[in-house]
Amino acid sequence: MDWGPWPILVAMSNFLLSIDQGTTGSRVFCFDTSGQVLSSAYAEFTQHFPKPGWVEHDAEEIWSGVETLIGEALQKGKLDPKNCLTIGITNQRETVVVWDRSTGKPIHNAIVWQCRRTSDVCQALKDKGYEDTVRKKTGLVIDAYFSGTKIAWILDHVDGARKRAENGELCAGTIDCWLLYRLTGEFKTEYTNASRTLLYNIEEKRWDSDLCRLLNVPAAILPDVQPSHADFGKTKGLKTLPDGVPVNAMLGDQQAALFGQVCVHPGEAKNTYGTGCFLLFNTGDQFLISKQGLLTTLACNETGDVCYSLEGAVFIGGAVVQWLRDYAQFFAKAPDTEGLIDSIRDEEDDVVFVPAFSGLGAPHWDMKARGAIFGLTRDTDPARITRAALKSIAFQSYDLVSAMEKDTGQALPFLRADGGATANGYLMQFQADLLNKPVERPANVDTTALGSAYLAGIHAGVWKNASDLLKLMGDKTVFKPSMEDARRQREIRYWNKAVSRVKDWVD
Repeated sequence: MDWGPWPILVAMSNFLLSIDQGTTGSRVFCFDTSGQVLSSAYAEFTQHFPKPGWVEHDAEEIWSGVETLIGEALQKGKLDPKNCLTIGITNQRETVVVWDRSTGKPIHNAIVWQCRRTSDVCQALKDKGYEDTVRKKTGLVIDAYFSGTKIAWILDHVDGARKRAENGELCAGTIDCWLLYRLTGEFKTEYTNASRTLLYNIEEKRWDSDLCRLLNVPAAILPDVQPSHADFGKTKGLKTLPDGVPVNAMLGDQQAALFGQVCVHPGEAKNTYGTGCFLLFNTGDQFLISKQGLLTTLACNETGDVCYSLEGAVFIGGAVVQWLRDYAQFFAKAPDTEGLIDSIRDEEDDVVFVPAFSGLGAPHWDMKARGAIFGLTRDTDPARITRAALKSIAFQSYDLVSAMEKDTGQALPFLRADGGATANGYLMQFQADLLNKPVERPANVDTTALGSAYLAGIHAGVWKNASDLLKLMGDKTVFKPSMEDARRQREIRYWNKAVSRVKDWVD
């Protein structure tokens, strides 16, 4: 796209640029040095479903969309691209791209974190007794969710790819790595994304040769791993930014949200309500293996350096609303859900929606579960199903909080919430009622983008540490619980009953 001349009224102030590449869309934000949004641009991209349970993205479409959005964000803010101090990248995790090292062309569509095509491979590894070994090295469970088996699948299903990989002719990386490559030509990733591959030893901070052999992924195909804030490279040959703008931060979207919420000390936690839902609990220097079906992963402390956290992952969170919009066609836009629900006169019914479209994540980890709606009667209409869908997001998050409190022995005094779905007031109030504790929504719910900008800014010297970031946080909205305990227990009982019935559905 030809952007033409920049506007005459160009803002002369310095700014930080954040690329937030998500599962269903990409955003680009420009922040000033007080952490305020100057401008942003957003666009969805194509979701590919070649077979039931398979999910793919076109990596070239993702990149071209991001490059276009950079230009749009700069024009909206009337910003001079020469004043861009630094770039931060945050991304959908576990989604992998394999590309030709010499041409930069992907050899296959990106395989998305939601994709279940390698479930049988994962089950075979579990049947052979490898789960404990993998857990101790990676903090993860063996599941098709993670990147390693996806890389192996591409190498085994594209003609000649495995031999080319072993010869060092191919690159494999998560979306952060792919975007960095297109921005700068560098082939690097960082701790938090590497920790989601099933190939990275999070105690020793290195690619693990035993895991590479186990998952049949040649080490020659993997990128260099850096700290989450580093000198990753400088822009080169772009249409919308000059050469030489440094990329100083990269981190997975959930770790970025944790940092954006300034949950940088042990015992602090946040839940992000996006395509999926992800609860992270900072454990500092403690590598804690969960007994409740949670994951252990790498995150960032108050200086942006590496620490550990417990994580609970829900595969289908806000994506259930997208499904109702695009496939069931119950409404035209996601914000319409609140008006639709307002038409229901009674406060409760027995309709329960379990959106296990991609299996169940934490704490259940059932790759063979599938989605279902229970309790349908003659008067069940789109409004009631929509309400059940929104409640399902809160129920799944409740399961994560319960598991985390059991693992840590600590009761969360409140829950910090962020992500696009937090705009729905009904969802936030129901979440507070279900947890029986306050839910805090920040002034800027796009904390993934903010987190990567914060981290890039610390590396570039804009801010010193998390203490500076706390001063930048604006007002928050607090949702306080008001549901009677008898109803709360009834809601939870029906949810548990429904979950038990969707498990192990696929033969």
